[in-house]
Amino acid sequence: MMPIATLRGVTLDCADPRALARFYQELTGMQLGYDADGLVALIDGSCCDLGFQQVDGYQAPRWPGQDVPQQVHLDLRVEDLDVAEKLALGFGAVRPDRQPGGDRWRVLLDPAGHPFCLVVG
Repeated sequence: MMPIATLRGVTLDCADPRALARFYQELTGMQLGYDADGLVALIDGSCCDLGFQQVDGYQAPRWPGQDVPQQVHLDLRVEDLDVAEKLALGFGAVRPDRQPGGDRWRVLLDPAGHPFCLVVG
């Protein structure tokens, strides 16, 4: 079956798109591709952009609880969990107490509260 669409990108809601884009730019090395009208997009040539859009009254997810659901969850491949976690925390991520991945992955929260995982391999 021929696909009728391909993934173009993922966009995260947030209160401050520029600040969240800077965080992910530091984390991933992606480059600024677009910045206007409350929308910022990062690109890296993979044909899957990472976007951030301003939402009035944005409420951060409350992971692991579901009072405000996680909304989106990104998995980011890394070579060394400890090194990547230390750098991500330095960029502004937060490490929640609940860590269900053991040595396989680490759950962190971005500055807007979205959970994401650092995954080996």
